[in-house]
Amino acid sequence: MKTAQGFKLGMAILALASVSLAGCVVEPARGYYGDETVMVAPPAPQVEVVGVAPAPGYVWIGGYWNWVGGRHVWVAGRWEAGRPGYHWVPHRWVAYHGGYRLARGHWAR
Repeated sequence: MKTAQGFKLGMAILALASVSLAGCVVEPARGYYGDETVMVAPPAPQVEVVGVAPAPGYVWIGGYWNWVGGRHVWVAGRWEAGRPGYHWVPHRWVAYHGGYRLARGHWAR
């Protein structure tokens, strides 16, 4: 009897831990910006220490200013595995109707 109860308790704890850990996924701030026009110019880019690529074929994706919660927030650069036949086009802010819009970085042929 105790073995069955212990098994049920263990399964309940495992299920609870699984649900709790599901909320721990870290997603870059990329998805927070909408298509709104921002009236505040982004600050100058921050200086980043690039360092050495973690493996051959990796490409440095430079950091950029994102618009989150009514203010510019720096998103740090990162290394990403290169894609054969593609090059990285960096994030950039472009003038738009008296304000600015973020043109997201992307891989292009």
